[in-house]
Amino acid sequence: MPELKVGDRVILLDEDGFLDNAADWDEEVAAVLAQTEEVELTEEHWKIINYLRQYYADFGVAPMVRKLLKDTGKTQAEIYDLFPSGPGKGACKIAGLPKPTGCV
Repeated sequence: MPELKVGDRVILLDEDGFLDNAADWDEEVAAVLAQTEEVELTEEHWKIINYLRQYYADFGVAPMVRKLLKDTGKTQAEIYDLFPSGPGKGACKIAGLPKPTGCV
């Protein structure tokens, strides 16, 4: 199983690089996951990450892309500018969510 070194911790990942245990997530883990996605986190990234985490906490699933765009006021192009590998693979991974169904 792949691993992620975060400070003195070793975090287990699934075969796609998503956290094996969502409880392992914190902002430090997010920063290291962002490096694996070649993303430098800004305030705009954190707005999306926090939205995704809250939505997941409320509903137990990641939002559909259309819902993400509507609720955040971002365009799809803006999301891909922030997370080049996309809202599912990149944003959800950095946010510590499980890999969304239908995500390639």
